Amino acid sequence: MKVVSIVGMAGAGKSVVARMFEDNGFKKVRFGDVTDEEVKKRGLELNEENERRVREQLRKEHGMAAYAILNLPRIDAFLKSSSVVVDGLYSWEEYTLLKSRYGDGFVVVAVWASPATRYKRLAGRAVRPLTPEEAASRDKAEIENSKKGGPIAMADFTLINESSLEELKKEAKQVLSALK
Repeated sequence: MKVVSIVGMAGAGKSVVARMFEDNGFKKVRFGDVTDEEVKKRGLELNEENERRVREQLRKEHGMAAYAILNLPRIDAFLKSSSVVVDGLYSWEEYTLLKSRYGDGFVVVAVWASPATRYKRLAGRAVRPLTPEEAASRDKAEIENSKKGGPIAMADFTLINESSLEELKKEAKQVLSALK
């Protein structure tokens, strides 16, 4: 069994790749669900400002590996019957925790797209759209505060998502084949 973590900046295409793994028998754990659940529990509106505040509070409370720590029970439960795809690895500390826990069974797939491409996608998405300014602010926070660049740099596979959805899916299928 494997734990495959998908990492990339907002709008790169992580969820599309994670869905492909899910469609191929992997159980999916979306790290961002922890944020969404906490925002709703607090009775707040789901928006970039509230999500960022909750993310930062959870990391203050649980450390920079917060999302990995909070999702370990789900990952471990799913691993009893299937490989797992993690949608949204966020920090270097999450990477090191998962790498130390799952060893060679831990694989990182980075999905990369340029800021211009990502910002256009984020502005047009139906759920949680972001303005270019909000997207740039989020990029800065993820790079500076959560050290997201480390997991991207250490990826076992990198998918470039600058063209079509079909091309991204083709690249993801190659990764799935390589992992079998």
